[in-house]
Amino acid sequence: MNENKTRPTTASVEEFLACVEHPVRRADGLVLADLMGRVTGEPAVMWGPTMVGFGSYHYRTVSGREGDYLVVGFSPRKSSLSLYGLTYAPESEGLLERLGKHKRGAGCLYVNTLADVDASVLEELTAVNYPYILDSLSS
Repeated sequence: MNENKTRPTTASVEEFLACVEHPVRRADGLVLADLMGRVTGEPAVMWGPTMVGFGSYHYRTVSGREGDYLVVGFSPRKSSLSLYGLTYAPESEGLLERLGKHKRGAGCLYVNTLADVDASVLEELTAVNYPYILDSLSS
């Protein structure tokens, strides 16, 4: 069975964010790291070479694949910020309507810049989804 490539590393989050080429993405990454760390109470950890995550959980699929994954996090990609773990709680739908300019993927949100969204709504999304994901996995 293939090994999961998205797993925690010992790489420095600060060094990774300092090396983000796009100045707005770099600044937004620093803001997201502060916001998600403050809301979750978890330290920022690099997951693979480009994802910053907060908290982790263990999963096992029906096919038998298992591993660990970040609870919430982000990646400052070239085209946009990818935000992970913010769409699962029942309250998410109403909050996403108020978030501002974003696109949805299978399990993430895409935001061009934090200036396009309401930071207080982003904070609420983090605050409701982080415990929701952890609670739903322990049930």
